Amino acid sequence: MVGRTLGALRAIVMCSLFAVPAQLLNAQVRPIPCETRICASAPCPQPPCPSDGRVERTGREVRVVLDGRVLSYEVTERWTNRGRSIGEADYVLPLPRGAAFEDLALMIDGEMVTGEIRGAGEARRIYEEIVRRQRDPALVEWMDHGVLRTRIFPIQPGETRTVSVRFRAVAEREGDALRIDVPAPRGQGTQRGGTTLAFEWPQGDGYGDAWSPTHELRPASVVERRRVARVEDATGTVTLLLPVRSAGAAMTVLTHAPRRDEGYVLITLAPPAQSGPATPRDITFVIDVSGSMSGDKLRQAKAAGRQLLNSLGRSDRFRLVAFSTDVNDFAEEWSVATPGNLRAAEAWLDGLAAVGGTNIGAALARGLEAATPAGRLGLLLFLTDGAPTVGEQNPARLAAYAAEHRDDRRVFTFGLGADVNASLLEQLALDGAGTAHFVRPQEDVERIVGVVAQRITRPVATDVRVRADGVTLTQVMPAGRIDLFAGQELTILAKYRGNADAARITVSGQGASAPVEWTTRADFPAQRTADAFVGRLWATQRVGWLSAERRKSGPSAEVDDELKALGERWGIPTMLTSYLVLEPGMVVDNAMSGGRGGARPAVMRGAMGAAVPPASPAPAPTAFEEARTAAAQRTARSMGEADKAMDATRTRRAANRLFVLRDSTWVDTRAEAAQRRLLRVRPYSDAYFALMDRTPDLREAFALGDNVEVRGRAVTIVLASDGVDRLSATDLTAVARDW
Repeated sequence: MVGRTLGALRAIVMCSLFAVPAQLLNAQVRPIPCETRICASAPCPQPPCPSDGRVERTGREVRVVLDGRVLSYEVTERWTNRGRSIGEADYVLPLPRGAAFEDLALMIDGEMVTGEIRGAGEARRIYEEIVRRQRDPALVEWMDHGVLRTRIFPIQPGETRTVSVRFRAVAEREGDALRIDVPAPRGQGTQRGGTTLAFEWPQGDGYGDAWSPTHELRPASVVERRRVARVEDATGTVTLLLPVRSAGAAMTVLTHAPRRDEGYVLITLAPPAQSGPATPRDITFVIDVSGSMSGDKLRQAKAAGRQLLNSLGRSDRFRLVAFSTDVNDFAEEWSVATPGNLRAAEAWLDGLAAVGGTNIGAALARGLEAATPAGRLGLLLFLTDGAPTVGEQNPARLAAYAAEHRDDRRVFTFGLGADVNASLLEQLALDGAGTAHFVRPQEDVERIVGVVAQRITRPVATDVRVRADGVTLTQVMPAGRIDLFAGQELTILAKYRGNADAARITVSGQGASAPVEWTTRADFPAQRTADAFVGRLWATQRVGWLSAERRKSGPSAEVDDELKALGERWGIPTMLTSYLVLEPGMVVDNAMSGGRGGARPAVMRGAMGAAVPPASPAPAPTAFEEARTAAAQRTARSMGEADKAMDATRTRRAANRLFVLRDSTWVDTRAEAAQRRLLRVRPYSDAYFALMDRTPDLREAFALGDNVEVRGRAVTIVLASDGVDRLSATDLTAVARDW
């Protein structure tokens, strides 16, 4: 054993990578037997036994390194015993497809100790014998389906043990990108805390910037000629895409088709590293200097203006407009971005003072009066912290005026604080093919404006269009005009009808001097349950767009029905759908609002039937919050960004469903069918794995832990320790039919 004899070894680490016979699967999940000591007289102390449910994962760091096309994974986890008796960590670790296990190392007396391969039965026998002797073993067993079962014992009360698992995989190609998957562990104690992931790849070598469609990825940093990107506190499987550029752009296509005639596609396009000449720009920055902007807000706005000026190239022109009761500007005409003009513009910004009312109408008129000739890209950035109080104050007329005089300008709006007219700023950006940003008082205005300024630095193509030959794309998101800028990945989501092998995808637009076009080929299957985040990400953007349309034009049966359907189908809170989370043991009286008896207050009843006064309802979202959420949804490129937009902090998302934690069980928020079957399954049994094979949708839901309730069309599946171990072929067919 690592150069030591078994008899002299205090710690032993054993790994078994051989398939475990089905008849042994039941044995390996039974509680570890306790040794009973027979004494002649009292007192008679007994050796402590492992305890269940007391050991929790308190830290998880994953490092993934790309060399060539080989991914090296190192997973380091810390397990802490929160109980008052000796405990054991017992969990399963899914591996990426095609991964090869290398070794497991256990921290013992400050030293990471590795192990050796033994036969599955022998390894388990030795492990359980050492457990009885209260020594320090760890066991890794291959459970088929690319899953490792890991057991670590003993963990003393209050003690933290560290374990490191290493494996390798070949990076799979997804179009013009490499795909990296980091599955989440599941089992005892894995529900608490998330994963901190560091992905490292060579700088250059034709690679672009990694991004994630599932989680929010921090911008990459450079360490010793390698790039490193991070994901913090991630739950669920993390998926990364690394563009691989040749001479042109890198295009990736991911599909999700949960049912026939219901397909979704995510198309990403990374611009070429060398995009040719830049499109000259005409940029107007309109800044509110009314009295309410005094202090920190004006300071940040001035700093944002300086950032914008610093992003200009010699072919760009600019205008600065400040408004309060009246309107003033830096110059009457366009100013070329020469060093002298930029220094003078910064001095003009420094001299601005906050005083007076808010004349948005006059500010829009001044900002839109200078025309942008053909061949140049017109951009308007509009920043304010209030609603109009001087001049035209009707939001509809202000939006109509802007639409009439905007021409081809792209409009980006920034609303500071909850006093802004959120609907007006949202509509200006929607009509102007830009984005709306809503910033709370405590947030950094300078950073938000700086991000937009950096994003629009170098246009590669404007008025981008996407088409597919072989299938039909519908409800493309983002809706309206789309622009592509250097250094940014373009993300397009859509529904598709039909199916085709190697369908041709074409993305085209207007470049600086001529039209540009990129193509790739991809399969559009009739049914594909993988990459479920694609459908939900499309639905998130669609909800944001519909919400803005509803505020613009008012409620309508068509929009309202679609909003409700999307919220219920994909588990997305909208302005028309919410989720009610009750305390364990409480139910809602049937005669609640919307029932046959008319609108009545909901009455919660405790487990013993006593009436419990309902909690005070949460205040309705303000127009500011609704617009802020919708704007974030429309621009979300990952499920991490989408969840942040919806503030989904007290729930878990899996398999396009929302789950809430009720009495230690993750419960699906979808309504149960009136006629449904209940199936209880023991975690990690033959039935558990057979269900995941037959119904892949269950994999993400099962990854939430050992206690899960997930609801299908006519069957509810509950993971519980008292569930069945095996299911017949007939049973599996019935579950698939009712799912």
